[in-house]
Amino acid sequence: MKEIMSIIRMSMVNKTKAALAAEGFPAFTCAKVSGRGKKQMHYQIIEEGFLAGENISTAVAESISEEHRLLPKRWISITVPEEDVAKVVDVIINVNQTGHPGDGKIFVLPMEEAIRIRTGEAGDSAIV
Repeated sequence: MKEIMSIIRMSMVNKTKAALAAEGFPAFTCAKVSGRGKKQMHYQIIEEGFLAGENISTAVAESISEEHRLLPKRWISITVPEEDVAKVVDVIINVNQTGHPGDGKIFVLPMEEAIRIRTGEAGDSAIV
């Protein structure tokens, strides 16, 4: 068993959900999260560009120039049998890959045990 965690754009959740369901993976956990990658903002472009002499609101200026701004994202967690990992990862990549920074990340982790509370089933039978 493996847990697949992915961080994706907010706007891609419904497409990802539909694609996973279409491939036979309708069950997962999703939550709103905030974060940032390692890409640095080019403040010189902002200063020389539309901020120079432009009359824009303080809120807009702060939101684009804040050095350590956190961006809204979605966290998806899905636990699958080991043989399904590649398929789930491929679905997530195919839906979310635009080729631009911010497409997201996927993490695959070992899952030691899963137990269905209602029935007491354990292992792969608890997640399928």
